[in-house]
Amino acid sequence: MRTRAAAATVMPATTKKLRCAVYTRKSTDEGLDKEFNTLDAQREACEAYIASQRAEGWVLVRDRYDDGGFSGGTLDRPALKRLLADIEAGLVDVIVVYKIDRLSRSLMDFAKLIETFEAHGVTFTSVTQSFSTTTSMGRLTLNILLSFAQYEREIIGERIRDKVAASKARGMWMGGKVPLGYDVVNRKLVVNDPEAARVRRVFELFVETGSGVETVRRMQAEALTAKTGRPLDKGDVYKFLNLRTYIGEVEHKGKVYPGEHQAVVPRELWDRAHAILQVSPRSRAAQNRQQAPALLKGLIYGVDGRALSPTHCVKKGRHYRYYVAQRVLKGGPDRDHGIVRRVSAAEIEGAVIAQVRALLRQPEIVVGTWLAARKDAPDLTEREVRDALHRLDPLWDELFPAEQARIVYALVERVVIGRDGADIRLRVEGLAGLVRDLGAMAPATRRVA
Repeated sequence: MRTRAAAATVMPATTKKLRCAVYTRKSTDEGLDKEFNTLDAQREACEAYIASQRAEGWVLVRDRYDDGGFSGGTLDRPALKRLLADIEAGLVDVIVVYKIDRLSRSLMDFAKLIETFEAHGVTFTSVTQSFSTTTSMGRLTLNILLSFAQYEREIIGERIRDKVAASKARGMWMGGKVPLGYDVVNRKLVVNDPEAARVRRVFELFVETGSGVETVRRMQAEALTAKTGRPLDKGDVYKFLNLRTYIGEVEHKGKVYPGEHQAVVPRELWDRAHAILQVSPRSRAAQNRQQAPALLKGLIYGVDGRALSPTHCVKKGRHYRYYVAQRVLKGGPDRDHGIVRRVSAAEIEGAVIAQVRALLRQPEIVVGTWLAARKDAPDLTEREVRDALHRLDPLWDELFPAEQARIVYALVERVVIGRDGADIRLRVEGLAGLVRDLGAMAPATRRVA
């Protein structure tokens, strides 16, 4: 008796679905506005490869990860960041690229990416360079390919640097932030006359004052602004003073070449400014203080109501300054013994400055100044006024004479000198304006009192 064996039906095992993400990249944005660009070509090749692996369970995810205009030498790319975030969220199983250098040209960066992939069970596939990152041979192949990719990147970098150096040697402008005083027309710097006048004015003010701080104060008083309309600050002053573009030159790695563009600052003015820059700020301050006019000129009087005039003399190479009574200068007799014939300028100026600095620390002065300043600045807080006045005290010795004199003239009404001492009369009306100026010179972060 023959037994008929039953036919056994073998069911295929269920294929695991693998979610595939295509990543594309191009270093520059040139040509990306075309209907079909290089990113589209890369994606088309990757999608065709994924379709060929459909039997293995490969499916394409809907999201696109395209970085157009981003270098492979950095991981700071928006689409790559989104891809890594989706990997960490468990939304991707396979990454597909046209070539491995689309993902990175840096061996170190790529090692970090592979480490992230492996930590989340994600594999990596290159359409034109077939290998698997799950085997030691595949990883060796990957490192070899990456080494060549990094070598190619470094060669490209060297070529770009050589091109920049050669172009600058010819005086060409090679891009970047357009300096105040110029516009860009057909990739060349062209003088913007209104802005160029502002640049020259900065040089003139610095040559005139010899002080960055005083230059800033004068610039703000004249409402000199940058291209964006913001007020120019001390950093702008020194940037302008050292930018050789303004004298029609191009600087590259310590070498200076004649530029193709027109100068906006005369060479003579540039040389005068740089002669001042060669002197240290402290030395410039000391020189300016010696050459400055008398601090109390027009403010100091005798008991007879007549002004004392500044004078000076030199003895054994030392410079001495005095305030002298008018009748002494005119050679008249001193019949009134209450009148001071002569007073040391250093001593009386020191006494007045000490009174001014003490005034700035008094709480009632702070409150009075705040109330006065609120008329023009309603949002000003008492703490901001106090901070501004207290900030002046430690900075006083660093101020240039013109700035010290301006403050003294704002706060001192009259100084009367007699045999019994000095009567220093102060006024607080000028403090409100002083607070606003201090805020402009050293802006502080606004805080709520």
